[in-house]
Amino acid sequence: MNKYLERLYNGIIKENPTLILLLGMCPTLAVSTRAMNGIGMGLSTTAVLILSNVVISLLRKVIPNEVRLPAYIVIVASLVTVTELTIKAYLPSLFSALGIYIPLIVVNCIILGRAEAYANKHSVGLSFFDGLGMGLGFTIALTLAGALREILGNGTFFGLRVLPESIEPMGIFVQPPGAFLIIALFIAIMNAIGIKTRQRKLVESNGCDGGCANCAMAADCKEAKGGKE
Repeated sequence: MNKYLERLYNGIIKENPTLILLLGMCPTLAVSTRAMNGIGMGLSTTAVLILSNVVISLLRKVIPNEVRLPAYIVIVASLVTVTELTIKAYLPSLFSALGIYIPLIVVNCIILGRAEAYANKHSVGLSFFDGLGMGLGFTIALTLAGALREILGNGTFFGLRVLPESIEPMGIFVQPPGAFLIIALFIAIMNAIGIKTRQRKLVESNGCDGGCANCAMAADCKEAKGGKE
């Protein structure tokens, strides 16, 4: 597979930030009460992801290693401010719906995670597609969660009534517990169709269950190193 298309595939499917890596859960649980909210938050985050990845990749050889994280935060905060003001000017209803979660994109672990793990080590082109893939994966997850919660909790889809009036909507799905249920359902589906995370591959290939403290292999490794971690 072409390495650029691979970054898209990884972000959308194999390393989906919400359903596989479980990152960015705060906005996922908070704003995905409606499909439109999910699209708005997802696309806003995608724009910041792409731009921050590109800028950080361009500056990766200029930013001193000792201050790279503060530099990333300044870059991301500047881009989020531009995004927030743009949404406020042109999409005031979406701005009101998303509220505080737009400026909180600054501390979204997906943004800083991709900057640290990928953009500061790879070319601008690859970093662009990595941001695009991760952003689309995040947007798809939020939109699906928002659509299902809106249908079950309000009986509507993008504001249009889809359930008969005789069917009472289940209000729990537009509450925080409903968000956990929907995300858990999606993760179960991903596992059922065999989309494997790195951790799951370790379990199947090496018998690793993630419990390093009680792992005999970890104890042997520590002893071989003279008792040092």
